[in-house]
Amino acid sequence: MIRGVIFDVDGVLLNSMPVWENLGEIYLERLGIEAEKGLGETLFAMSLEEGADYLIENYGLKQTPGEIIAGLNREVQDFYGRKVPLKEGVRGYLEKFRDRKIPMAIATSGDRANAEAALKRLKVLSYFRAVFTCSEIGSSKSQPDIYYAAALQLDTDPSDTWVFEDALHAIRTAKKAGFRTAGVYDRASGRDLAQIRDTADIYLPEFKDFDLFWKRASEITQKRG
Repeated sequence: MIRGVIFDVDGVLLNSMPVWENLGEIYLERLGIEAEKGLGETLFAMSLEEGADYLIENYGLKQTPGEIIAGLNREVQDFYGRKVPLKEGVRGYLEKFRDRKIPMAIATSGDRANAEAALKRLKVLSYFRAVFTCSEIGSSKSQPDIYYAAALQLDTDPSDTWVFEDALHAIRTAKKAGFRTAGVYDRASGRDLAQIRDTADIYLPEFKDFDLFWKRASEITQKRG
């Protein structure tokens, strides 16, 4: 039986890829500077600190690394607070789980304030019993601590709890810890698509046909329970 659900935020609940893909370009545009082609792809693989150093070196910026990081963070906060949309079909899934009285929680490696601002604006934050972040838990999703904390809040066993994730390493961690896993497609994880499909208990190319998901998930939970 499905007794609880844990959702990742970026790439699962929210279509947040655009801000991370275009963050450097957005920031430079504010300064009246035209970005090079492919800047987003270059910065996407860097930390904010590395990205700030790259912008200073390649665009001759006078700002300090700290000032640039603060500016980048303001752009991110603005995006989450005013622009980021839910992924298509997400609201329907949340409503279906709520109607079945299945408790839900959030487990994110992102920033709590950004996630809560976006979900509150989109009127879905109230669907969740709790929000857990990796920084507050003290470990990344390479460790299962955040999922165990969420399950404890939901008062559910891992074997009865479904984790919705888009990143391969997170799916592997949750599955190894005994959770049921739903792999959600997001362009950011496209290079790992084949492995995600092979690893997750169920793969969702989109949030569609909840009844089919519920049927398959219930069968898996009962079979392996």
